[in-house]
Amino acid sequence: MGFIWFLLVGAVSGWLAGLVWKGSGFGIIGNIVVGIVGAVVGGWLAGKLGIRDDGLLLKILISAGGAWLVLYVFSLFSRK
Repeated sequence: MGFIWFLLVGAVSGWLAGLVWKGSGFGIIGNIVVGIVGAVVGGWLAGKLGIRDDGLLLKILISAGGAWLVLYVFSLFSRK
């Protein structure tokens, strides 16, 4: 059951990051991938800043913020 929650949080955070970044999501698989990578980056960064991720909403927000950061860094390298 924990794995399903992990995928759901990843999908929601990837979708939120997609909405903020370019106005639309990346499809369910893309949202999950971006959200999972964002969760790792956001969780690491939140830990460094001393922010505890207690609660589902805060986990989603931290993951979405991390996903947005990943998308931003990716866009820096993909510009021509």
